Amino acid sequence: MTAERDLFLAAVAGAKPITPTPKPPSVTSKPKPRPIPVKRLEDEADALNQSQLSDMTAESVMDSDGDLSFSRNGISSDTVRRLRRGHWVVQASLDLHGLRSDEAREAFTIFLKQCANREIRCVRIIHGKGLGSANRTPVLKGKVLAWLKQKDEVLAFCQAPANDGGSGAVRVLLRQPRHPSHRS
Repeated sequence: MTAERDLFLAAVAGAKPITPTPKPPSVTSKPKPRPIPVKRLEDEADALNQSQLSDMTAESVMDSDGDLSFSRNGISSDTVRRLRRGHWVVQASLDLHGLRSDEAREAFTIFLKQCANREIRCVRIIHGKGLGSANRTPVLKGKVLAWLKQKDEVLAFCQAPANDGGSGAVRVLLRQPRHPSHRS
């Protein structure tokens, strides 16, 4: 082994070590952008949105007659009448049957966001009649009506006709999507 070592040292006796040459800075390299905490931002937005939806009762929102309806200021009663009569085709539905209040609120919020993204104008939300609830009284009905009233994208809503869910559902007219040239 020593003979091999001596032979190697004799072979490299006049060699000089190679010094690495520094790389020139790349002209095209840019500093990396800071990461965007997308999931955290989404979570914060959802938490804020949910905290803005209270659990007011239907009685505190409107009269509790057989034909519940609501319209924003500036929306005519004719619009609600046309909504009730099916002037707008229901483009999407959300069924909240069997959900707890917190689950229903989350599903409601996600549903309205999806409708806005898909530029949907008219929807149906099924809250149920409460026949499976304690005392056979609807729990989600009042909450859904209150949540709808709190959402700016909701222009009007009314109880669905009997063939579309009756007192267990509402038809909702959403704000018309802005033309892309009007968006900021």
